[in-house]
Amino acid sequence: MQFKRIKRHVNGVLLLDKPLGISSNQALQIVKRHYQAAKAGHTGSLDPLATGLLPICLGEATKFSHFLLDADKSYRALVRLGSTTTTGDAEGAVLSTAEVDVSLLQIEQVLLKFTGEIEQVPPMYSALKHQGKALYEYARDGVEIERPARRITIHGIRLEKFDIDAGVLEIVVSCSKGTYIRTLAEDIGCALGCGAHLGGLRRLSTAHFQLQDAFTLEQLEAMSAEARDDILLSPDAAVADMQVVKLDDDSAFYLLQGQAVWKPNTRIDGLFRIYRESGEFLGLGEQDASGKIAPKRLVVIKA
Repeated sequence: MQFKRIKRHVNGVLLLDKPLGISSNQALQIVKRHYQAAKAGHTGSLDPLATGLLPICLGEATKFSHFLLDADKSYRALVRLGSTTTTGDAEGAVLSTAEVDVSLLQIEQVLLKFTGEIEQVPPMYSALKHQGKALYEYARDGVEIERPARRITIHGIRLEKFDIDAGVLEIVVSCSKGTYIRTLAEDIGCALGCGAHLGGLRRLSTAHFQLQDAFTLEQLEAMSAEARDDILLSPDAAVADMQVVKLDDDSAFYLLQGQAVWKPNTRIDGLFRIYRESGEFLGLGEQDASGKIAPKRLVVIKA
């Protein structure tokens, strides 16, 4: 007889250092299995070719995962000059090659052109949908779909290394959501006149989370169940940048029933975190037209 594994109501955020060669969803399923979690979700896909920070939300923390999905991120990228590929990265077949004859000054000038608000055309090899079907599915069938350019923001590009003999750039990119680093690599190569593709990618940060605080799957595997629970950040870690409102026990009781409550001398625009005065996180709220604190997304922590 095969017994069904009991799922746990575990809540929190795991900072995972995703390894090379597996998808974000595969990494998510491994983490979910380690924790025997009833519910889990990641906060922004990394391709199998990419490694680095992948915050994974468990249980009630999944209610706030979209804030991390929409957050700014930073990456270390390896850009290989002199060749383009079908996928824009090292996994694709080579489309064209060219001699690399560029100077450090040219590279610095080109990188500066891609800083700030820019227009970027999403790659065909992406999970964006067209008529309910992912673009990469069309690409695998040899079908090209017209994609409108999207406005993104590159907050900064820092040149870490330029190996002129190998034709390789190493850059650190800080950017807004929706930025495709492989497209940025291709566009840099195009601007330099020699073509390029993304040779490697490592995510360094998501919102206020940093890669140096993340754990590998090997580390997770070696831990006891208690140790794994201990490294989880609390569900409110995903929204730590928001302002805070504290409620007394009476107000908290009615808020948890879905009712708006009064909080004198409070005026905050947009969403904010709500806590009991004892420190217990209750969820997110916002002020309604009358000035009351209205619940928007509450947590339910089961014992």
